[in-house]
Parts: sequence; C-alpha cells; structure tokens
Amino acid sequence: MLIPLLQIQSLNLEWWQILLAALPVLILIILMGFLKMSGDKSAVITLAASIIIGLIAFHLPAGDIGLSVVYGILKAIFPILIIIIMAIFSYNVLVHTGKMEIIKEQFSSISSDKCIQVLLLTWGFGGLLEGMAGFGTAVAIPAAILISLGFNPIFSAVVSLIANSVATGFGAVGTPVKVLAEQAGVENIQTLSTQVVFQLSPLMILIPFVLVFMTDPSIKSLPKHILLSVIVGVVSLVTQYLAARYMGAETPAILGSIASIIAIIVYAKLTATKKEKEFKASFPKHSLSEVVKAWSVYGLILILVVLTSPLLPLRDILAPILTTTFNFDIMSMDSGADVTRSIKISWLIDAGVLLFIGSVLGGLIQGAKISSLFKVLGKVFVQQKKTIITVCSLIAMSSIMDFSGMVGILGVALAYTTGSLYPLFAPTIGCLGTFLTGSDTSSNILFGKLQASVAASTGADPSWLAAANTAGATGGKIISPQSIAVATSACGQQGKEGEIMKKAMPFALGYIVIAGLMVYFVPKIMGNMFF
Repeated sequence: MLIPLLQIQSLNLEWWQILLAALPVLILIILMGFLKMSGDKSAVITLAASIIIGLIAFHLPAGDIGLSVVYGILKAIFPILIIIIMAIFSYNVLVHTGKMEIIKEQFSSISSDKCIQVLLLTWGFGGLLEGMAGFGTAVAIPAAILISLGFNPIFSAVVSLIANSVATGFGAVGTPVKVLAEQAGVENIQTLSTQVVFQLSPLMILIPFVLVFMTDPSIKSLPKHILLSVIVGVVSLVTQYLAARYMGAETPAILGSIASIIAIIVYAKLTATKKEKEFKASFPKHSLSEVVKAWSVYGLILILVVLTSPLLPLRDILAPILTTTFNFDIMSMDSGADVTRSIKISWLIDAGVLLFIGSVLGGLIQGAKISSLFKVLGKVFVQQKKTIITVCSLIAMSSIMDFSGMVGILGVALAYTTGSLYPLFAPTIGCLGTFLTGSDTSSNILFGKLQASVAASTGADPSWLAAANTAGATGGKIISPQSIAVATSACGQQGKEGEIMKKAMPFALGYIVIAGLMVYFVPKIMGNMFF
C-alpha cells in the first residue's frame, strides 16, 4: 500500500489487520529469540503461518500463494544460497589444500593484536567483499577465517554480522542505492548517495569501536580502542563521502574499505611493540609464489568480480550471452491486480558462479585435483541442508507477506502512527524490510516509494527520506534471519540462530536509534549545507 500519508486514513485499517500482518514476524522472533528453536524449524513454522494468514485473513488466492512460494524459493537460490554455498566452498578449498595456514600466518604477521585482526577481517576485508559482491560473502568468509585464527564461533558470527552493516548500503557495487533512486524517483544519485553516507556517519566510527571493544572489553584498552576506531572510522567516512559526492553509488563501500585496510595496517605497524615485532619475525618466511598460490582463490574471485562489475564494460558484453529468466504473474493484494516479477540469471556474471570458478581455478593452482574439489563441494551442500531449508522458507515467507499486502500494511501503519515524528522512525521501516527479506536492495524495492510518498505528503525532502530507508536497512542486516543463517553456516553453528540473534539484537536496536536521530535532527540543525 504505497500511498501518500494523507490518504492513509481512508484505508480504514483495523487493529486486527495490523496484528495479523505483524504475526509472522512476531512468531519468527519468539521461536528463534525466546524459544531458541533452530533456524530451519522456526522458518518452516513461520512460513506455514504466513501461508494460513495470507490465505484466510488477506484473501490471497491459493494459486498465487503457491506461485509466491515458488518465486521465493527461486529468489532464495539465485543468488543468495548459491553465494552462501560457494563462499563456504571457497574457504573449504583452502582448508583442503592446506593454504589456509599461510593466509592465517599472513593475517597474524600484520599484528598479533586480536582487535586489529578482527577489525581488518570484518570491517576492512568484509567491507570490500560486500562492496564487490554482497549477498552474504562479507559474513561467511571473514567469519570462517576468524574461526581458523582461533576465535570463538559465536563471537565470530556476531562480529561479522555487526560489521556487515554500514557497507551494505553500497553493497554489490551500489545496487541498493541505484534501486532506491529508481523506486523513489530520485534523479540525482550522487546527492542521494551523499545523504546515505551522512546519515550513517556516526556509525562509521561507532561500529569499529564496538568490534574492538567486543574483542577486548578491558577498561585499560579503552584509549587504544577509541584511537583506532576514530582513525578507521574517519578514514572510512571521508573516503565514502568523497566517492559518493563525486562518483555516485558504485564505489563508496569499495574505496572506503580499501582505505580502511590501509589505515589499519599502517596503525598496526606504527604501534607495534618490540615484543610484537619479535613475534611477527618468528613466522616462517614464504616465497612470493607460495603467497600467490595461497591467495589465488580469493585473488581470482576478487579479479572476476571486478572485471564483471558495472564499473567496467565487460559486464554489458557478457550479461546477454547466457541468461535464464523466470517470469511470475502473481496477484498483488495492494493493487488488486496481477503483477509480473522476474528472476533473471546472467550465468557469466552471476556472483555465485564467479565464486565457484575462482574457487575451482584457485584450488587447481594450489595443487588439488578436480575430483577432490567436487567432493569438497558435495560435502558443503550436505552440511548446508539446514541453511537451504531456512533461507528458502524465509524468502518464501517474505514473498507471501509482500503479495498479500502484509508488508505494505506494516509500513503504512508505522508511517501513520508516528505522524510528524515520522523521520525519526523512517529508518525503522528500512530495517523492517531487511529483516523480512534479508536484502537492503529488497527493502528499498518494498519501501522506497512509501518513503518518497510520505515525504511528498509532509513536505520533507524525498531524497533524504529515501536515504533513511537504506540507512535503516543496513542496520536490519545485523539481525536479518537470512544473514544469521549465513553466519551460522560459515561458523558451523546451525541450531544456534536464536542465541546469535539475542546477542546481535541490542546492537541493531542501537544502530536504528542513531540512524533515526540523524534523519530527524540533521535537516533541522544543518539544512542542506553538506549536499
């Protein structure tokens, strides 16, 4: 129900409609967060509940319910599950060939400081993966490496989720912001990108601080934590701001992460103690060819992602060559008519396929046999069966909620309830979208028009409120059940989704509060001086 705020009263929404629309979300939170039920069981029960509610309370025809489920499952497989499985496959290839030991030594040789290792892997390397590929790679790969370095699996999952927040605004080469501009009717994408960066600016310093403080919560280390997080945060902020203002949505996450990695490494070298230098010197020296082989998997993945990114013309050449398209005509209860939704797979540039190619080629370079690599891949599929059930069920649930009008009712109800304070809660709507779909991009598709519509009704800047949607959506990634499923898969913690959600929830709530305060107060205090 993407309509102006002044028309909301004419909807005559009853309290029971809003309650029923929220019921699948509440069931999921209760099952995972309070009853500590495993993710796959929670997701299947919630999907069943959403089917019953959509059919009986919102009158979505049974045939369209079935199509919504099929559409959701295909959307879960392409690209989310393929990327999750291939990201974990890439890590397992390194374990199989023994080259993960060299990579661990490389990270440890930068610094023996656990805080620096966590920040470098989750905020720096994870942010780069998010900027390049997105869709779970930035959680799965850093979390797996952290465990290999000796960190607790639950800790590795939670810090990877928290770190995979700010960067998702410009993840997958700026896809969420580009989609948002299209949905909200914003023409100046550079202004929109700049507004997103500005709304997230305090979080670019606070999130690094949270990561290092979680790693080492001692009061004695507090000054060091503050200094490191300020340096890394300011470098990220300045780089992302300049990239957004002068280049657009494609590069802020990529350039900001590269700048962060450089800043962290320089800080590590400048602050290294004599004991730490001796520790780093104790690592065995590897030849250049050994190091290149060890990094060949991730190196090839990065090269393939860059070559096929929207920044280069190769993407437009390869995209049409080998494609598969699935079209679904499904009734939308918001409009009362069928809408066409498509899933298009461009096989030569698909992120999951690129991960697979990079992993296999890298594994061959490292000396593995092709047959052994496929055995590793087969084991990954078997290990991830619970994740496959979880993600398919959750995306199918979000599809039913979308087509039946449940998502629209929740967004509009929140917009109407908050009234003049709406900008304070605008990021919450973006967070809701990501919680339901697991995707910043999908959240912007669901609610981008709503944000612009409310802005038009209240006299607010449509671009500013549209930016608020993606700012909130980045916080929703921290507690999105799909993201948690990625983390538990990478860390081998299937069944502990509820525990991870409870640990991540306070950080996500704090994140949304800060984003809301920025959205509400900045226009009142500073106007448009920065845009």
